Amino acid sequence: MPLFPEEPQIHESVPGPRATPAAGRTVPTPRPVPGPGPRPVPRRPGTPGPNRGPAAPPSQRAAGDAAKPAPPAKAPSTPQIQLIPASVQGALDAADEAVDLLLDSGRAPSDILVLTTGDQHPWAAHELSFGEDSYWAQHDAGDDVFYADIEASRAQSRPVVVVAVNGGADASVARALPGAMARAKVLLIVCGDPQRINSLMTAGV
Repeated sequence: MPLFPEEPQIHESVPGPRATPAAGRTVPTPRPVPGPGPRPVPRRPGTPGPNRGPAAPPSQRAAGDAAKPAPPAKAPSTPQIQLIPASVQGALDAADEAVDLLLDSGRAPSDILVLTTGDQHPWAAHELSFGEDSYWAQHDAGDDVFYADIEASRAQSRPVVVVAVNGGADASVARALPGAMARAKVLLIVCGDPQRINSLMTAGV
C-alpha cells in the first residue's frame, strides 16, 4: 500500500493549542470562631471530673474529593504526510511554492526546514559560499526558513519539513526519506514523482 497519498494539494492539519485545565484552587478549611462554651455541670465534692482529651482537629476534606486535572493529550507520534507531484527538474520549484503557501497560511519561517536529495537549493549554495560556519550559524539561530541537503545530519527537526526529490540515487533517497520524516514534528511535504517515491519506500531499497 503506498505510503504517500497522491494529492497535489497541501492540507495541513496542525493540532491547535490545547487548553490545559487550571489546577484546582485549594480552599482553606475555615477556622472555628471562638464563642461561649457550655456551662460546667456542677458536681459534688470528691467526684472526679470528666477526662478532657486533646481537642479534635478541624474536619479535613476527604481524600479524592478534590477534582484532579486531566492529563494533556499527547501529540501524534508521526507527522501528517503530503505529496506534491513534480518532476526531478521541477521539484525545487514545487518546494518553493509549498513554502510560500505555508508562510501565507500563517506558518512561521522558523518552523520550516527544506531538504534536497540532489543539488543544493540555490539559497543554501549561496550561503555555503561564505563558509560552513556562517551557514550553520543561521541554522542554529532558528529564526528563518533553512535549506539543507537531506543527508546533513546537523539539520535539526522542525514542525514542517519540505523535501524536494530533485535527484540522487534510488538507494540514497530511500535511506534519506525516513530521516526526513523523523525530523518533521507535524507535517512532511514531499515534492517529487509519486510512483518513484512510493516504490522506494515500499520496496525498502
